[in-house]
Amino acid sequence: MGTLFDKITTALVIIDLQKGITALPAEPYEAQAVVINAAKLAEAFRKNQMSVFLVRVSASSDSKDRLSPITDCISTGRKTTFSADWSEIVPELTPKDDDQIITKKQWGAFYGTDLDLQLRRRKIETIVLCGISTNIGVESTARCAYEYGFQQIFVEDAMSARSSTEHNNTIKTIFPRIGRVRKTQDILAILA
Repeated sequence: MGTLFDKITTALVIIDLQKGITALPAEPYEAQAVVINAAKLAEAFRKNQMSVFLVRVSASSDSKDRLSPITDCISTGRKTTFSADWSEIVPELTPKDDDQIITKKQWGAFYGTDLDLQLRRRKIETIVLCGISTNIGVESTARCAYEYGFQQIFVEDAMSARSSTEHNNTIKTIFPRIGRVRKTQDILAILA
């Protein structure tokens, strides 16, 4: 496989592995399997003194904080309520002192946050992406990262979606065009 990335200029970016999102059904990997793989990656990155970014989406019932496009998506029409811990990072990924926490309000982790600034301050050129949902939060972040010129590695078995079809479409048709798709073990082998 050769050298996949330079440890000095690579960061791990974990998308939306928080209590409210991981409580929902996920395919093709159950949310807990995604969390376990992401936690292994985070531990390996930290041991190698590499940057770890934990991205979470803010729970807000306030319509001023959320986009309200007119869509064809079927909606229940009821106001969404969130539990008090909905936005908390899952315990398996409890932030460490050197981790960066990015709080977003939209699908992608770049829009309206300082993620780009924080990556560039650390001279990061490559991001390793994982999380839930493959085709929403992860893909939105990946598309923006591509436009910003970052190299990307997508950890296929450390992400999942609401359906296998959605996950597989992104993994097979979008990600190979903007980066490289690998498995957790591929990344861990480099960091061992």
